[in-house]
Amino acid sequence: MARTDIEKHERCYYRGVPGQMIIVLAIFAAAILFSCRSNPSEKKTLEGLIEPVEVVRDPWGINHIYAENEHDLFFTQGYAAAKDRLFQFEVWRRQATGTVAEILGERELKRDIGTRLFKFRGDLEKEMNYYHDRGSEIITAYTEGVNSYIEEVLRDTSLLPIEFKMLDILPQKWTPEVVISRHQGLLGNIGAELKVGMAVNVLGAEEVKNLYWFHPKTPVLEMDPAVDGSLLGDHILELYYAYRKSVRFLPEDLLPEYRKKETAFQPDREFLPIDSLSIGSNNWVVSGFKTADGHTLMANDPHRSIAVPSLRYMTHLVAPGWNVIGGGEPEIPGISIGHNEYGAWGLTVYSTDGEDLYVYDLNPEDLNEYKYQDGWEAMTSIRDTIPVKGRAAEEVTLRYTRHGPVTFIDSINLKAYAVRCAWLEPGGSPYLASLRMDQARTWEEFREACNYSHIPGENMVWADKKGHIGWQAVGIAPVRRNFSGLVPVPGDGRYEWDGYLPIVEKPHEVDPERGFIATANQNVTPDTYEHWDAIGFEWSDPYRGDRIEEVLRSDKKFSMDEMMALQVDYLSLPARTLVPMLSGLRLKGQAAKARDRLLSWDFRLLPESVEAGIYVAFERELRKKADEEFIPDKAKGIIGGIQLKRVMDWIQAPETRFKEPAIRRRDEFLTKTFRASVEHLRETLGEDMNSWRYGQEKYKHAYIVHPLGRAISKPWADSLNLGPVPRGGNGFTPGSTGGNNRQSSGASFRMVISTGDWDKAVGTNGPGQSGDPASPFYDNLFRPWAEDRYFPVYFSREKIDSVAVERVRYMPD
Repeated sequence: MARTDIEKHERCYYRGVPGQMIIVLAIFAAAILFSCRSNPSEKKTLEGLIEPVEVVRDPWGINHIYAENEHDLFFTQGYAAAKDRLFQFEVWRRQATGTVAEILGERELKRDIGTRLFKFRGDLEKEMNYYHDRGSEIITAYTEGVNSYIEEVLRDTSLLPIEFKMLDILPQKWTPEVVISRHQGLLGNIGAELKVGMAVNVLGAEEVKNLYWFHPKTPVLEMDPAVDGSLLGDHILELYYAYRKSVRFLPEDLLPEYRKKETAFQPDREFLPIDSLSIGSNNWVVSGFKTADGHTLMANDPHRSIAVPSLRYMTHLVAPGWNVIGGGEPEIPGISIGHNEYGAWGLTVYSTDGEDLYVYDLNPEDLNEYKYQDGWEAMTSIRDTIPVKGRAAEEVTLRYTRHGPVTFIDSINLKAYAVRCAWLEPGGSPYLASLRMDQARTWEEFREACNYSHIPGENMVWADKKGHIGWQAVGIAPVRRNFSGLVPVPGDGRYEWDGYLPIVEKPHEVDPERGFIATANQNVTPDTYEHWDAIGFEWSDPYRGDRIEEVLRSDKKFSMDEMMALQVDYLSLPARTLVPMLSGLRLKGQAAKARDRLLSWDFRLLPESVEAGIYVAFERELRKKADEEFIPDKAKGIIGGIQLKRVMDWIQAPETRFKEPAIRRRDEFLTKTFRASVEHLRETLGEDMNSWRYGQEKYKHAYIVHPLGRAISKPWADSLNLGPVPRGGNGFTPGSTGGNNRQSSGASFRMVISTGDWDKAVGTNGPGQSGDPASPFYDNLFRPWAEDRYFPVYFSREKIDSVAVERVRYMPD
């Protein structure tokens, strides 16, 4: 299929859509689709299959896989996903195996060391069967399917996506170890733990508590005297940070004919560093007595990096015992978010601290020994060899204490540092426990499946055809009896974990009287919960969650359209609090005119809104000024930024932060901040206030950069990178678009599901299902996503056949 064909289809399908989310009525879909596209069908022999498999592709790029047995189902899932995302798969494989330096050279050596240092080294069979009773068979079949497509491409290299040609590399085979890698998981808070320890060292525990927004309990931040805070620094976790970061390609990595010739890329100017706690997700389930059709609803929009290809991949898996559709990580089998024939489920992050930094005294006579209790204990060592492009392979020694991987040895001060990782236990690979959830038929079965979900810590929600809704917090949770997990601790045996809290004992709820359950990474733990020693203290700002609850608590009966509207809702609760405070400020000239426009505004961060442009500049400047004035100089560079909720608390209760007279000092702070934000808009967008529209290339927009997009020459960059397109919202609205001017996080993937009719489900997955720039499914979903429009996610064979654009029948050899 040519790109122009799918673009023609998109124009046909979305032409004349009123509003930002209304989808074309399904009754007209078949006629429109068949007028836009043909429906090619083919047969193909696929070695490794046991029985025939049919793959039907819909216009939005979803593969509906119909198999006669479980092996063939997951074999074909792996085959089809690799076909769509081969370059993404190869980058994942190299990250998982610690072989990035083999193609990118010495600059990636620390990444590969870190990967190998944190590699899962337990019993692989036990590990795979943790996720499902037949996990070994499923994961093996999946990798065999991936390798089947890789073999096909190696036989005919004309099938290689352009990225392989640009880098002059070939894809290599997968093993189950690649699938169960933890390298891209949402793992824990080890970086924050180190930073908090550094901050406590320079400011003291009480001032750090004032600057951070720890809740709902008050954590202990005082460090044990055995930990020398002056020795703490980012270098301690350098190997951890290196292996967790995204792979960045440079012009010199490419063949000369593809390289960018211009000067090095300079990032866009931004007010603030990205706040990791503003990157989250939304989900909710609604009981039938609150819905228009009397059936339960489930909505989920996980917020991750906005990337091409998307971090999510949608598939429909059908075989005896399996009928599940939705999205998940492209490189793992199963479906993480979606529905089967019985219920629907979704996830958001639930704060769970599964990492701790341990500090050891080293034996002056033998630096391989560390103090534990009353004696010296030897580290375990593993020798490894890492291939490096352009030079000889690197011989490394990986060291471990009883607590975990050693990330740094300070031979001068006789200290060593190790990270204890709950996710190195069996079952710590992200999302793979979804395999059990995919086959759940009841709330009880779903909750039992949740008991195997170690990583990440999540709020799993469920809605089923029988009318039940439920919530279960998941994630492996170490029990700390005598420390908070927020600062480094000595590794001498006095600060140990007391096992793990059983997941089913984490917070949960079923069929509440209010008729809904909603989570958005804020603290949703009941005050009556008992096991606070296994629950974290760091939570996202509450504004997304509060807005969702505000809407769902209304007395209306909710429709699918209203659930879609809530997912992309741009009403800002911080704006609703802050804007009225501007009315009494002494402002003149353009600042006064800007303030007056805000006072009659509806607080929605719409792309076309000038008021949204004024407000967001003010909110950003507010946080910037708060960091400048309230973070002491000696802690700048340690504390990256103050959470908006903390700043808002100070503004609403000025006596808690501002000197007397507190209200006047607060108002002076707001005046200065608002004037600076207006001046910034004038300098960047011009004198005419009507040009300060929020959604524009110079302000809020989406521009998605391909992994090679900053390294390749401009003609190639223009064909691989997507955008810019206007966007609304920010990191504090339910329609989350984090990342300041250029959206870097938010929901590329969304689903809204009615349990009353599975064919009414809708979704987004921008920019497209395929990662191959030559595919028509590379960017066909980009424009609809940018305009907050949805497409149907059909489940019944009748509906799927009515819109099919490709059919392939794979035959065993």
